[in-house]
Amino acid sequence: MSENPYLRNRITLFLSALLYLLFNLRLAGDSISSIKATGWQLLTTAPYVAGGTLVIVSFLQYMTDGEKLPWDRRLRIFFGLGIFAALLMAIYEYGGVAG
Repeated sequence: MSENPYLRNRITLFLSALLYLLFNLRLAGDSISSIKATGWQLLTTAPYVAGGTLVIVSFLQYMTDGEKLPWDRRLRIFFGLGIFAALLMAIYEYGGVAG
């Protein structure tokens, strides 16, 4: 049975997006507060993650003599950086740092 690379690519992209949202999830007392806290988390980290993604994509395009990176690869870089940033924020927030 042959493997469909298009389907596999879409599934892993979807799983990356799901992990990105999971790592940015902030739980609160009720569901509305959790949605607000998660939205705030996404809004505060997204500009930094997008900037980091832009720098990495620009560097990769420079290294390949201007060859454009596909959009799904750009999203994977964004999700990867977003997961890392959310993990660092969670460690900072839940680690007992007073502030």
